Amino acid sequence: MELKKRILVAPLNWGLGHATRCIPIINALISQNYEPIIASDGIALKLLKKEFPNLEAITLPSYKVTYSKKGKHFKLKLLKDSPKMLKAIKAEKEQVKNLLKATQIDGIISDNRLGVYSKKVPSVFISHQLNVLSGSTTWLSSKIHQNIIKKFDECWIPDLEDEPNLSGKLGHLEQQIIPMKYLGVVSRFNKLNIKKVYDLTVLLSGPEPQRSMLEEYLLEELTNYNGKVLFVKGCVESKQNTIIKKNITIINFMQTKELEIAINQSDIILSRSGYTTVLDLAKLEKKAFFIPTPGQFEQEYLAKRLDEKGITPYCSQDKFTIYQLARTENYKGFNSIYNSTDFSSLFNLFERK
Repeated sequence: MELKKRILVAPLNWGLGHATRCIPIINALISQNYEPIIASDGIALKLLKKEFPNLEAITLPSYKVTYSKKGKHFKLKLLKDSPKMLKAIKAEKEQVKNLLKATQIDGIISDNRLGVYSKKVPSVFISHQLNVLSGSTTWLSSKIHQNIIKKFDECWIPDLEDEPNLSGKLGHLEQQIIPMKYLGVVSRFNKLNIKKVYDLTVLLSGPEPQRSMLEEYLLEELTNYNGKVLFVKGCVESKQNTIIKKNITIINFMQTKELEIAINQSDIILSRSGYTTVLDLAKLEKKAFFIPTPGQFEQEYLAKRLDEKGITPYCSQDKFTIYQLARTENYKGFNSIYNSTDFSSLFNLFERK
């Protein structure tokens, strides 16, 4: 019997978005008779181990990324953290090299892990950020990122190639740098025709301390809200915990099927404007309100772009009040631009001799 080809799937641990958008890819690998091996760290790895308890899982070095408490210091904090990141990238490169020597790996799919690639096996980079927005240094951060992408065999972009699309200038270049393939709207969720249960679902994610700061602020604001609320904190822990406070159900985390049902049952979603959340809400055709992470140019760009297109309103964290949610009535919400992804064609890369 021919052995299954083993594909290393390595998402960045920066919130939960990179890990969750790898879930449909891991499922597609399994359905097409590949053997995925999960590789990440922190909550991203915890989440994937809960979703795929039977798959081999490898811990990679942590980039140790945290946000600043103030948005204006975001870029400075990233610069300060860059030596730690470079050290982690070097260490994960070494780990991948040793892994390829010690065991059979037939291909690599890296979602924004900059050191997870090899010239010895087909290596894919997943990113919606071909241009990396960083204010006045966008040209430099984009150039650095594009030079890293060139080390891979292909770049897979979770978006549509043409208009309408979700990533705008983030995921579209005037010239190809390596073979680029657009995956369409990739999400672990499906739209379900079920009855509404919640007026509002709050979805939190992202690095600390900003996640906790928003949690605390929103729970205070929600004391002025009369509708039925589901509040998902985005803290992946060993046990799921539920607390009910009047009209608010607070849960530390939910796995895919449970969260899919909850979002489908919700009228409005309140969350960060992280790109994976945008993909999920586009697939589920939801109405939403976005609060971008302070100082994170990419989330601010996405939120502003979707607002200008009349899809979802947004507001800065320091100006948000629960009464802002009424603005969603004047926006159309996401409508279906979903198209299916031809995974068998994409996975042909791993069949090359």
